[in-house]
Amino acid sequence: MTKVTLTVNGRKVSGECEDRTLLVNFIRENLGLTGTHVGCDTTQCGACVVHMDGRSVKSCTILAVQASGSDITTIEGISSGDTLHPVQAAFKENHGLQCGFCTPGMVMTAVDMIRRHGGQLDEQTVRSELEGNICRCTGYHNIVKSILSAADEMGAKQAAE
Repeated sequence: MTKVTLTVNGRKVSGECEDRTLLVNFIRENLGLTGTHVGCDTTQCGACVVHMDGRSVKSCTILAVQASGSDITTIEGISSGDTLHPVQAAFKENHGLQCGFCTPGMVMTAVDMIRRHGGQLDEQTVRSELEGNICRCTGYHNIVKSILSAADEMGAKQAAE
């Protein structure tokens, strides 16, 4: 067993796990944060996306021991109390989810996408950047609409500051 120490959603945490434990399993099983989903275990679906040191990563492709010392943000860490993150709010307003299984990964991917593009996104860019995230319920139309809406809101907020 190896000791893993991370900062998760702003809180320093430690736990022991086998060297082969995936980050997604460590987050879910050791920390009890079940918003990060296990979908395919092969980096195909994107349901397990979290932010590691500020960048979106598929946590089913990273060992927990490799992430030790990192700053991890999960879907549970992006809202502020009862106030949804603007991307979460946009998904709710624009019906960007159906069954909800892919939603945490989609939201985490979108938050990073908007950050990297400074809120300046178009439909083609969003669709291209969502290639690593699979939704089996929708045609992606409302997901893309949600991300563009959040990008507009977040870009306007940044411009006003």
